Amino acid sequence: MSDFHAGKEITSEKGTSDGALDLNARRRAALAEVDNAKFGWFHVKACLVAGVGFYTDAYDIFAINLASTMIGYVYRPMPASGLPSLTANQDLGLKVSTPVGTLMGQLGFGYLADVYGRKKMYGIELMIIIIATIGQAVAGRGPAVSLIGVLIMWRFIMGLGIGGDYPLSATITSEFAATRIRGRMMTAVFASQGWGQLSAALVSLVVLAAFKKQILADPADYPRHLDFCWRLLIGLGAVPGGVALYFRLTLPETPRFTMDIERNVKQASTDVDAFLSTGGYVADYDQPVIAKAEAPVASRRDFLAHFSKWENGKVLLGCAWSWFALDVAFYGLGLNSSIILSAIGYGSVSSGTPQFIRYQTLRNLSVGNVILSVAGLIPGYWVTFLFIDSWGRRPIQIMGFVMLTITLCCMGFGYHKLQENAVGAFVALYCLTNFFQNFGPNTTTFVVPGEVFPTRYRSTAHGISAASGKFGAIIAQIMAFRLKDRGGKNAFVPHILQIFALFMLTGIFSSLLIPETKGKSLEELSNEDQEDFIKAPVASQRV
Repeated sequence: MSDFHAGKEITSEKGTSDGALDLNARRRAALAEVDNAKFGWFHVKACLVAGVGFYTDAYDIFAINLASTMIGYVYRPMPASGLPSLTANQDLGLKVSTPVGTLMGQLGFGYLADVYGRKKMYGIELMIIIIATIGQAVAGRGPAVSLIGVLIMWRFIMGLGIGGDYPLSATITSEFAATRIRGRMMTAVFASQGWGQLSAALVSLVVLAAFKKQILADPADYPRHLDFCWRLLIGLGAVPGGVALYFRLTLPETPRFTMDIERNVKQASTDVDAFLSTGGYVADYDQPVIAKAEAPVASRRDFLAHFSKWENGKVLLGCAWSWFALDVAFYGLGLNSSIILSAIGYGSVSSGTPQFIRYQTLRNLSVGNVILSVAGLIPGYWVTFLFIDSWGRRPIQIMGFVMLTITLCCMGFGYHKLQENAVGAFVALYCLTNFFQNFGPNTTTFVVPGEVFPTRYRSTAHGISAASGKFGAIIAQIMAFRLKDRGGKNAFVPHILQIFALFMLTGIFSSLLIPETKGKSLEELSNEDQEDFIKAPVASQRV
């Protein structure tokens, strides 16, 4: 393959040929044990530990959509008419800072997990999320710094941790999963996002109900108790992360990393038996290693050699572009949420005292988002869960992109007629779009990159794919804020929806570049020869 790590001098009692056969046989036996393992407690534990992270990620990302309205009421001066709100640039800064941090975290943690190990990096990203969440909840302002600036800084830092969760959770789940249930395990982890979004809306409702009397009794020009509400709403996001932190730090290293990157086949074989029976591992990974086998090693030259081959490069291109195209629409559709909420009777309130308008608008926003989560987001995840290991990833992704192209075309080209004559149909199309995003590419673009790359690049390549998606999300949010009111309020929205439909169309073609991963082991999907993957250490050879 290419170069190998320089390391300490080792000795081996076996000859090179016999040793290689023994090590390759031992590696295949250990991998077969993982791939064919019966569903057990360890698989449940892995899903829960990884899933809580995604639950926290979604809660933290979604909570700002609700909190930003509260922050605008509290910290913006009362205008001559209407209620105060954040400026468009302030609102954009709060919402884009997290995706920017996420993009950098996906690239950085993806690479570090392939270099230092999944176990060593897992938990660090959750610590970053917890610290940044608490930092937001206690943020203040002063003569030299604004509250919005402090929050943008903390949300960028939080984004770094959230970004790390994508490649780490995907890689760890896929490398521990049995082949026949790998898709469902990874989907269950990713589906925790839906519950996180729903929880943020429910917590907002509870917090508003708890402070209802105080909010209605606040002065018209200073709703001080809403300051309590948004800080509680954001701060409570640290609780599930804190609960999961211990379990993340004690999760064992994946046997594939131990074998293929640490090159310690004997340790990995022992660990497989241990974690499948007890959920733990039996040795200290920092102990001296007597002998390391030779295996292909990650390097810049090897990376370029592997992905410059079209059969490998097209897979990375297909994963990255599909995620990019999907996230342009997935995050950009947020610009329509206020329109949809108004259509179903949960929009902004315009009559009553300022105190009542503030409270009822925030309550409507929370209830409306609960409805949208239950109507489209959460069902889509779990329908994917039911079909992903039987129907396959590729058909679900292509079907999802086709349906999204259709629904977005209908919403974009029929926007004005639907708004005037069939608002109910527009709401139904919006919910269907949410449904087919999750019963479609939003789930599969997370699952497939965790399966199709070699172990030494699995986390890095997943990070590249995920970062491509976040780049699309940043473009979509900036485009939505800058273009939607061209020619009048929401006048450009139909054209934005048409642009989103075009991206969904490109996603159909990029999906053709990825292989079907259903029922195949990670080694089969790596597109590398597995027969002589491991070479035995040679006496007095530096490996």
